[in-house]
Amino acid sequence: MNISRIILACLLALTLNAHAGNTSAPDGASVYIVSPGHGEAVTSPFKVVFGLSGMGVAPAGIDKAKTGHHHLLIDTTVPDLGKPIPADDKHRHFGGGQTEVVIELAPGKHTLQLLLADFTHTPHNPPVMSQQITIMVK
Repeated sequence: MNISRIILACLLALTLNAHAGNTSAPDGASVYIVSPGHGEAVTSPFKVVFGLSGMGVAPAGIDKAKTGHHHLLIDTTVPDLGKPIPADDKHRHFGGGQTEVVIELAPGKHTLQLLLADFTHTPHNPPVMSQQITIMVK
């Protein structure tokens, strides 16, 4: 890696760290899972539809007021709300502005929860997150 790339990476990290946790969410903003419903039995693969009220959806990297993008938390607890949301199988990112996804999960009981985040993948202040739901995959 050349020196200009190192400097650019450091500046980006400083910018993101300075920003972390500063994006305000409008009063009354909410995110919710449209489907499947809490307690529902589904067959894998199945569609998860995201709902959002009081805010708009914008792709990751786009700094626009009163917007965010979805993250689906699967079989996990809410991550540190002051830091960018991890990207792994339990924290699925929809940085393209997607509002639904077809996922495949193993048979059994699973939890799902939505967490909206700003252009840096950091949750808003206050956080905009859904209730956690439980589903049963047949």
